[in-house]
Amino acid sequence: MRVGVKREQRAGERRVAATPETVQQLTALGLDVAVECGAGNEAGFPDAAFAQAGATVVPELPPESLDVLLHVRPLTPEIAARLRPGTITVGLGSPASELSTVRALADAGVTSFALELVPRISRAQSMDALSSQSLVSGYRAVLEAALRYPRFFPLYMTAAGTIPPARVLVLGAGVAGLQAIGTAKRLGARVSANDIRAASADEVASMGGTFIHLDLDSRNADAGTEGSGGYARELGEDRAERQRALLAPHVAAADVLITTAAIPGRAAPLLVTLDMVAGMRAGSVVVDLAAESGGNVEGVIAGRDIEVPVDGGSVTLVGLQDAASAMPSDASRLFAKNVANLLALMTTDGQVSPDFDDEVVAGACLTHGGSVRHAGTSEAMEALK
Repeated sequence: MRVGVKREQRAGERRVAATPETVQQLTALGLDVAVECGAGNEAGFPDAAFAQAGATVVPELPPESLDVLLHVRPLTPEIAARLRPGTITVGLGSPASELSTVRALADAGVTSFALELVPRISRAQSMDALSSQSLVSGYRAVLEAALRYPRFFPLYMTAAGTIPPARVLVLGAGVAGLQAIGTAKRLGARVSANDIRAASADEVASMGGTFIHLDLDSRNADAGTEGSGGYARELGEDRAERQRALLAPHVAAADVLITTAAIPGRAAPLLVTLDMVAGMRAGSVVVDLAAESGGNVEGVIAGRDIEVPVDGGSVTLVGLQDAASAMPSDASRLFAKNVANLLALMTTDGQVSPDFDDEVVAGACLTHGGSVRHAGTSEAMEALK
């Protein structure tokens, strides 16, 4: 079967869905891998490296010539419509926001797998692209903050005086948040963090951070906070308002605030208002990793820096966009392994043949046989009719 890797079509995307290492993995499974010229250039993987690994490098890779198409960002409806019935695709699908592409995939009879839908179980960890890319994003968020923060992160004791460490607050202790905590700590900052899941306290401590406990509900502090797949559940508005009120003094005391809270397929929860940002000191920096899904911080705009006026200057509000793509080499290494591992699960004797009795395969499937298999996406499409 012919597996293809095209150049990414979305502006600003620098990652690639395969690397020379994963090409070797796939060819060892008996698959014929074709890579479009330049597909890996921006990630640091030249055509010659793909060819040496066993791929066929071609000037152009028509979608209709493929049995399997590997991709990073969701396909466009135009590309989806060109695929032959029965073609298999593996990559990010963003089904909640890409319903036109989902419809095009179903109409074309394509069997598509969205990596966001991979079940969060132990057996599927090596295929979990959300986690692997969040690792990159959390690291990048701290670097972006450090570049904009006008002071040092670490403590310095010198003959000319002592420079205190920066105080970093991280909201959300998932993969991205924990990586941000660890990175800020390694840079010498004093780090604290909060997550509505009290069980995250031990994980925060393991990364060197101090967990901030908020009494959201004294009767049952964990009520309704744990969603499916290990994600936090969105709070009701009353509890969300209480959360913001309890967080306000901690936000005001922070030099750097990094927000990472996201719920797959939903708008990001609002954690910080502009009034809370206005309570921070001049020169402080806020980096919102959830900017592309609406933002955890009021007023954030994905891909832009905004200066929020405060007494004595301003606070920089950063709507981080394409965070993983900004570190394309390592992000691609991780992502490509996620893709290859899922494809390997479905491959026997050189044939990709999904077994829908397997919970990982069934859970990751978005479209198959002309229909939308993912229940949430199917319901969203029905609601638009």
